Amino acid sequence: MKDKFIIGRYLPLDSKIHQRDPRAKLIFVFVFIILIFFAHSFGTYLWLLLLILTFMKLAHIKLWFLVKGLTPIWIFLVFTFLMHLFFTKGGTTLFELNFITIDTNGVLEGIYIILRLMFIIMVSTIMTLSTSPIDLTDAFEKLLSPLKIIKIPVHQLSMMMSIALRFIPTLMNELDKIILAQKSRGSEISSGGLINRFKAFIPLFIPLFISAFQRAEDLAIAMEVRGYDTKHERTNYRRLQWKWQDSLILLLLIPIAIILFGLKYMGV
Repeated sequence: MKDKFIIGRYLPLDSKIHQRDPRAKLIFVFVFIILIFFAHSFGTYLWLLLLILTFMKLAHIKLWFLVKGLTPIWIFLVFTFLMHLFFTKGGTTLFELNFITIDTNGVLEGIYIILRLMFIIMVSTIMTLSTSPIDLTDAFEKLLSPLKIIKIPVHQLSMMMSIALRFIPTLMNELDKIILAQKSRGSEISSGGLINRFKAFIPLFIPLFISAFQRAEDLAIAMEVRGYDTKHERTNYRRLQWKWQDSLILLLLIPIAIILFGLKYMGV
């Protein structure tokens, strides 16, 4: 299960993407996601796909590893496509049966939406795979530090994000153990149809939630006995260093956006 769910995981590799400042990566991904919402043609999506493949190459992440790790979201993507396929009207009617009609606009919108969702998840996953949760937390806190002026608990939010990211692979490992324990008792989890598999997974969530609450309680006790207090100002052991390459990454957003909007308004 953990091999099919890579959201929140970190790969300690030595690549150009890994070496960049996490603040630069957060800003780049945030702006890049905004640009994805402006894509609305096959030319623009092809341009974004080439960029994402380039990011994967620079991060030393294999395409099959990323696609396989995003397997759990495929059901959501298929459901989203079907919703647009049957409920978005306009264009030429391709299929009609009683009250069910499929139009060209529905097919195109469904394809565009799932591509948009896939690209958002892929670029976000590349960032988490190439950035440790601790670095992401530090970058998140540094970027949002001006909000402390209006009494927003930035440090607490950063701590919550760090714990959440850290718990994702931990819970996946725990789910693997529960699945192996259930199989050793004769449970048929990986066999049968889709409905039977879904029903077989329901009993797994009860021990998983119990384990998650137990781990959360143990973590809270451990933080309390070590004197953790959210009201006190804390110093950082790690220092983030911004380099000229990080500024160059953000400047690359300008030609990326120019080409994207050029392809969009040319109707490519």
